Amino acid sequence: MFEVFEKYLREKAGLDAEEIKAVQAVSIEKKIRKRQYLLQQGDVCHYNCFVVKGCLRMYTVGDDGTEHMLRFAVETWWISDRESYNNESPSNCNIDALENCEVILIDKLDFVHLLTSIPKLKDFIDRLMARSYDAIQHRVIGAISYTVEERYHHFMKRFPDIFYRIPLYMIASYLGVSRETLSRIRSQSVHK
Repeated sequence: MFEVFEKYLREKAGLDAEEIKAVQAVSIEKKIRKRQYLLQQGDVCHYNCFVVKGCLRMYTVGDDGTEHMLRFAVETWWISDRESYNNESPSNCNIDALENCEVILIDKLDFVHLLTSIPKLKDFIDRLMARSYDAIQHRVIGAISYTVEERYHHFMKRFPDIFYRIPLYMIASYLGVSRETLSRIRSQSVHK
């Protein structure tokens, strides 16, 4: 399992063998069954999670029981509740597995130590966080200014590898539309 993470760190962050060894020393390999929680609302998020295999989702549940999808994560993506992680506060979110998953977890204290002792890793994570912020800002702009059709096409274009791995109702929730509306848009797109 760690081999995938090692390859990722070598290619993306340029880590050498000694730096990889330091990361491996604090990495926790974990398998998560489909529908199993990685994080439940009310718990504190203590880990950065790298997805080796599978698909996870992060979501909140409204007072009426409606699930609101915030994000998805597949192979070589990271996922955690940043607010809970940064503030050591109870999470407002759930993270669970849509498929059987394999992940690498790194505890916050260990991660902070890695970032201070491996400058290349810190630079890489800083770039990754900046891209994450850009994506969140783009999603907010899309939510307030794009039509439903534009949001749908943007999602398909941006996430072609995961589009067919996620149930339609979850994609609808992510896009902020009803399942029926999304079905209509998909149908119209196929006929064009």
